[in-house]
Amino acid sequence: MQRPLSMTGFGRGESGGDGNKWVVEFRSVNHRYLDVKIKVPWKYAALEERIKQEIQQYHGRGHVDLFVNVNGADVQSGRLRANLTLAREYYDCLQAIKEELQIADQPDLAMLAAFRDVIILGQEDVVSEDLEMSWQYIREALVAALTNGLTMRENEGSALKEDLLHRLGSFAKTVNGIEAVIPELIRKRQEGLKDRLDNLLKGVDIDPVRFAQEVAILVDKADISEELTRLRSHLRQFEDFLNLGEPVGRRLDFLVQEFLRELNTMAAKVGDTTAAYQIVDLKNELEKMREQVQNLE
Repeated sequence: MQRPLSMTGFGRGESGGDGNKWVVEFRSVNHRYLDVKIKVPWKYAALEERIKQEIQQYHGRGHVDLFVNVNGADVQSGRLRANLTLAREYYDCLQAIKEELQIADQPDLAMLAAFRDVIILGQEDVVSEDLEMSWQYIREALVAALTNGLTMRENEGSALKEDLLHRLGSFAKTVNGIEAVIPELIRKRQEGLKDRLDNLLKGVDIDPVRFAQEVAILVDKADISEELTRLRSHLRQFEDFLNLGEPVGRRLDFLVQEFLRELNTMAAKVGDTTAAYQIVDLKNELEKMREQVQNLE
């Protein structure tokens, strides 16, 4: 069974061929969707889509920054050259900004040279055969990096799972404590309401049966049994999802929101100070669970 995956990871892979050494590194952090940023030498930009497709085999969610570097014969035999077409486009854009915003400063050489790929190291063109050969080496390093990163993410995911299961146990214990005092809470609520109504209606002739019914209705509105039942159901679902062995981060995040909704309802209903403090403790524990869940893919 696949372990839950953390979205936080790092991986590095290397490969070599034709006198070159290829190095691929990536870093990933949590993100609601899959967001991939790839940086490769300009001459291999045509391979970015293939690289992205390979990343999608390993990452379902998260922000991924990936870097591809090459050094060796291909670079050493290359030379610096200016990408004048690109530099001219950058210059025209800067000029348009200057005129539109009425900026006094002129675009200068240092500013242009700072833009990516204005100065390039390497041959001017890569023929399709060379590109395909380079892709084989890049893919080898890429798969190695992603595989190493996957191991790290699996280990981190397992640690998150254990922590969440521990917190889930503490959460369930507190819920049990609240549930155990419900009969006493209801009894106290009934007596309190009856005493207050007796004082308010002193000297008023009222049907005792109707009086008891009204008290029961008011007590029922303060009963949190249904919320506790739903909390227990959510707890079981939460644990089941953790044991599925597939990406469950979004489903767990949804359950955390459902937990919070039930706790807010309970806090509004309960009139006992001790139970209210226990609900506050549950909310604090839930916030810690939410932070952990947001790191799971």
